Amino acid sequence: MSAVEGDGGFKSDGGQEIVNGNGGAYEVGPLSPGAESTSSSQAGEQELDSKMLQIQSKRFYLDVKQNRRGRFIKVAEVGAGGRKSRLLLSMSNAAEFRDHLIDFTDFYETLDPPNPDNVPEDGKLKSSHIIGGTRRYYLDLKENQRGRFLRVSQTQPRGGPRSQIAIPAQGMGEFGDTLSKLLEDYGTDDQETSVELPESKSMRVENKMFYFDIGQNNRGTYMRISEVRSNFRTAITIPERAWTRLRDIIGEYLDKVEEGPAESGDAPANSEEVQAEQ
Repeated sequence: MSAVEGDGGFKSDGGQEIVNGNGGAYEVGPLSPGAESTSSSQAGEQELDSKMLQIQSKRFYLDVKQNRRGRFIKVAEVGAGGRKSRLLLSMSNAAEFRDHLIDFTDFYETLDPPNPDNVPEDGKLKSSHIIGGTRRYYLDLKENQRGRFLRVSQTQPRGGPRSQIAIPAQGMGEFGDTLSKLLEDYGTDDQETSVELPESKSMRVENKMFYFDIGQNNRGTYMRISEVRSNFRTAITIPERAWTRLRDIIGEYLDKVEEGPAESGDAPANSEEVQAEQ
């Protein structure tokens, strides 16, 4: 049995989740064989990709789907006994979730081994949240006598039922890597576009990860640069019209660095000389 089973609140009635015109979701009853694919067809959904992860006794399915509203990712958790729980993530929310997964994984790796005799009173080791339009996502790294796990809860608009999944802590890194690959392949833009956007890029610098995601909305194309490290996450958005200037500024800095420090005789004598030259 995995760390999350028996913790309470993780049960699903096995109902089928339907995406409505506003991107919301609701349960419509037990699944029957073939019902999910039939319903997706009726809802106008197209499945673009699907990945499966086996973490302890659970299977997780990450499906990239598309409907008339755009692209999104459906995450399904199948536990022991076939119980299912699901979350829906817009592509932009999925990118933010990926960043949080890196943060939680880094934090988890700094923890001492679990001590069954010294479990936190509320079980929480670290918490965060994501605000995505009408949805809210709550992330809690928890510990109980069976182990540690990340519980991800999604609140539904208009007071619908809360959905949640639980990822065994040791599988957070693999889960994040799989999600990153899907985002690289399908982008972080929520809306379908006829313009092919550049794929996402990432790089690690010491203890930091930097993600470069290209997206598009009704205001145009933009680049989102995310910096993620332990206990810290930030992001900036740069519109396409500013990319050339950004490149020029970085190029100027690179030229200065390659030239090396200025000779002492070349330095201006004081600030007044600098102002006069300008």
